[in-house]
Amino acid sequence: MLFFKRIQYNSPLVLTYALFSLIVLGVNYLTQGASNALVFSIHRGALTDPLLYVRMIGHVFGHASLSHYFDNMVLILLVGPMLEEKYGSKWLGLMMLVTALVTGLLFLAVSEHALLGGSGLVFMLILLSSFTNLQKGRIPLTLILAIIIFIGREVVTGATTETNISHLTHIIGGVCGAVFGYVFNKKSLSTVAGDIED
Repeated sequence: MLFFKRIQYNSPLVLTYALFSLIVLGVNYLTQGASNALVFSIHRGALTDPLLYVRMIGHVFGHASLSHYFDNMVLILLVGPMLEEKYGSKWLGLMMLVTALVTGLLFLAVSEHALLGGSGLVFMLILLSSFTNLQKGRIPLTLILAIIIFIGREVVTGATTETNISHLTHIIGGVCGAVFGYVFNKKSLSTVAGDIED
C-alpha cells in the first residue's frame, strides 16, 4: 500500500491521454472495430453528421492494435512529461488539440481513406522538444537535425513507398510542433537573429 502512495501522477495531461487511449482501444476490441469507425478515426462523411466533428479530435485517441498503441505511447510518455512541465498542461493540451484538428482537416481534404492514432501528436511533441534547449543567442544543432531528419524522412518515405501509414499526418504534426516551438520561444529566436545580423 505504501508503494502505491509513493507513485506520483506526475504528468496529468499526458498520462490521462495515454490511459484514455488505452480504454478506447479496449472498447474498440469489445465492439469489434465499431467504436473506432464511429468516433475514433477520421474519414469523410456528411457535413450534417455531428460525429464527423467529434472525429476531428477523436481520431488521435484511436489505435488499430496494441502494437500501434505501444509504438505511439512509448514516445509520448518519454517526451510529453518534459514538455508538460515546461509549457504547462493547459498550453500543451491546446497544442495537442490544434494538432489533432489540423491533421484531421488536412487529411480529410486530401485523402479518401480513414486515419487514426496519435502519431501526428508524436511528431509534434518531438519537434517541439527540440526547442527546449534553446538558449539566448544560440540555435541548437539538435533542432536543425530534428527538422531535417523527421520532416525530410517522411517526405521521402511518403513519396517513394506505399504503406498504410499516413506520412502526411507525421509531416503536419512535425510542422505544428515547429510552429509551436517558434511561437513559444520567439524571444530566444529573435536574440539569435539579432546576433546573426551583428
